Amino acid sequence: MTTPAAAADFIEEGGVLVGPWREPRNEAADQRGSIHDDETARRLGFRGGTVAGSIHLEQFPPSFLRLWGPRWFERGSISAYFRNATTDREAVRTYVRIPDRTDDVQTEIWMEDREGRQVLEGTASVGDPGAPTRLAQLLASQRTGGDVRILGHLAPGTELPPVPTRLPLEAGEQRMRVITEPLPWYATESPWGGPIATPALVVRAMRPVEQGMDLRRHRAVGLFGAIELRFLAGPVFLGRDYQVRGRLVAIGETPKSEFAWYEAVLFEPESGRDVAAMLMMLRFMKASSPLWQDHA
Repeated sequence: MTTPAAAADFIEEGGVLVGPWREPRNEAADQRGSIHDDETARRLGFRGGTVAGSIHLEQFPPSFLRLWGPRWFERGSISAYFRNATTDREAVRTYVRIPDRTDDVQTEIWMEDREGRQVLEGTASVGDPGAPTRLAQLLASQRTGGDVRILGHLAPGTELPPVPTRLPLEAGEQRMRVITEPLPWYATESPWGGPIATPALVVRAMRPVEQGMDLRRHRAVGLFGAIELRFLAGPVFLGRDYQVRGRLVAIGETPKSEFAWYEAVLFEPESGRDVAAMLMMLRFMKASSPLWQDHA
């Protein structure tokens, strides 16, 4: 298969594959009252309306294609914990530690801005490396429970019933207008047939499972805290009917937020074959919730 990744845009430094500087857009800046809205974000202590973490994931596939080829879209993963939010058109670049082999391996990834702030850190893999991902490690060590108010109606272990989901063909063309790393496979024919979903679109396809969690019961501003995508029998196609099921894994709190972890699995409704999985951590800012008005 031909790999559509521009070699000239990448450099190797000390065993790390470094991507080019890119300026991702805050595509949801007009969503008033959300974390992407400048006024709301600044009120909550951010520098401005934030770029969604799922958008940052789209900057990594060219690096993975250089290391592992198209197989990453079939049996690859990316597991990212978001450390510092970025604002509209703030320049960032990707870093991927070059592994010593190309099959069934996991490696370290991160992203930084021009000030050297770490935007995200995590792992990426291909095949079955037999090692816990960054988010699996984080979830295993994270303290859960506590004084949970915004998410107090949720119970870890709750099964999230299957719901239908579909990414329209035009979604790829829309992403190609704004994506920092456009690959032709996202909008036209791919080695697997039709156009395939970008990482941000895979996240979008999984999120309907949140309907089973009633996350809007109590008003609060939310944001992505961490996202892991795993292709089990990928890629995920545009214009194809899928279903997504899930399970609520954990809830808890930090000094500034409450959080919910859930797992989702995208599958083919006719064959029942699992295509992709996601581990998601959502944060809800205490300062944005009436339930935390007594919070200093």
